[in-house]
Amino acid sequence: MGLEKEKADTKIFMDEDDFNRESSPTLSDMEKSLEKPQDRDPHGLNSHLKLGFEDVIAEPASSHSFDRVWICSHALFEVSKYLVYKLLTLLLAVPLALVAGILFAVLSCLHIWIVMPFIKSCLMVLPPVQAVWKSVTTLFIEPVCRGIGRCFTAINIRIDQE
Repeated sequence: MGLEKEKADTKIFMDEDDFNRESSPTLSDMEKSLEKPQDRDPHGLNSHLKLGFEDVIAEPASSHSFDRVWICSHALFEVSKYLVYKLLTLLLAVPLALVAGILFAVLSCLHIWIVMPFIKSCLMVLPPVQAVWKSVTTLFIEPVCRGIGRCFTAINIRIDQE
């Protein structure tokens, strides 16, 4: 009887303004998150790695091993693939993510602060250089090429067949 009295005396006082029903997760939201796992490859970058046992080890219709061997090898393949992947990611994921982050940061910095300013500078300087180059070729290279061309126009080649 004492336990029932304690339960009856216990009350929770909460204002309606303090309790926002929309922000609290509901059971249906939790069920949806459990049903649909997070897609960690939304752009399909590694779609070629989605291999199953039958994609790697396949027996033609003309030759089959014992059913128990096939089942055991399939189970061993799946378990070893799962465990080795988990072990390798445990050991390598964080250091490789750090290296990849540093590499992409350096490449981004070089591209933003060195490569693009150099390209934009070249594009700004290019029209005057193009005008100067056109003048140089017109003054020096064009007369030489015309002279060589006139020399070769005087040459006639005749092939006689005997």
